[in-house]
Amino acid sequence: MDAYRLLRPLLFRMDAENAHRMTIGALKLFGGEAAPDGDPILARQVAGLDFPNPVGLAAGFDKDGEVPDAMLGLGFGFVEIGTVTPLPQDGNERPRLFRLVEDRAVINRMGFNNRGQADALARLSARPRRGIVGVNIGANKDAADRIADYAAGVRAMAPVADYLTINISSPNTPGLRALQGRAALDELLAGALEARPEGGPPIFLKVAPDLKPEDIDDIATVAMDRRVDALIIANTTISRPKLRSPHRAEGGGLSGEPLRNLALVRLVDFRLATGGRLPLIAAGGIASAEDAWRRLKGGASLVQLYTALAYEGPGLVQRITAGLAEMFAREGDPRAM
Repeated sequence: MDAYRLLRPLLFRMDAENAHRMTIGALKLFGGEAAPDGDPILARQVAGLDFPNPVGLAAGFDKDGEVPDAMLGLGFGFVEIGTVTPLPQDGNERPRLFRLVEDRAVINRMGFNNRGQADALARLSARPRRGIVGVNIGANKDAADRIADYAAGVRAMAPVADYLTINISSPNTPGLRALQGRAALDELLAGALEARPEGGPPIFLKVAPDLKPEDIDDIATVAMDRRVDALIIANTTISRPKLRSPHRAEGGGLSGEPLRNLALVRLVDFRLATGGRLPLIAAGGIASAEDAWRRLKGGASLVQLYTALAYEGPGLVQRITAGLAEMFAREGDPRAM
């Protein structure tokens, strides 16, 4: 952590996307050591998978599956790579990634920039299978049939994924969030589940935080009817709470501290809508053991983070897991509360 405190001012003087690419490069060179043994009190089973701890890396950090083992080595209980699309695409024009330092937040309008599923498939196929690595899949921006893109993604990535996440909640691909509507979602999930090979990995669905009550009920009903294995709540928000940064007016999805309360409220909404019948994974604004604990008490089985790493550095992962282990020992498993 001390090293990161020294490096952070240099990284923050760089363009955010360039700094991120440099970080990925450094992890490829120097990462990959095995994670220290975690406290068994944190272990849990979700969707038939055994997680050593409930703290995961959200999609977006490692878009092309370049450093999943390095991130597992930091102490994450699971890592989600992507979003990957059937065909490579450049994403939106730069600049498209902005640090809101005064708000401990990020705005991104990346637009599913990635090298395509074939590239990620080759890379993940070449690594020894260890730890839990999920693959987040999306549709190409110019796809004639986006639902077919998701089915293709399931077929392509199932052999190398411990779970698959259907991402229909990014605000940076025009029209994508319309797939959260009841009829479209039902058709999408039917196609994705049909494309999953027999014995294939669990399928999760990632939803937006910017939903009306009727949207929440529709998504919950369709997800349970189609037997989705878990919901991830939530992606970035297009809402703009009061922000101080000069970048506050930039378009795109907002993540980090300003998303914390909205994401927690939405988690509780989905817990009520599903009646506890579907595992929930919480994301958005998680930056401490206390944040993670509140999500677990709010109904989550697992949590994911990303933006907080930019502000706190890689030591954050072990601080959160250590703090959670103390809370579990003192208070018990929050799922039982």
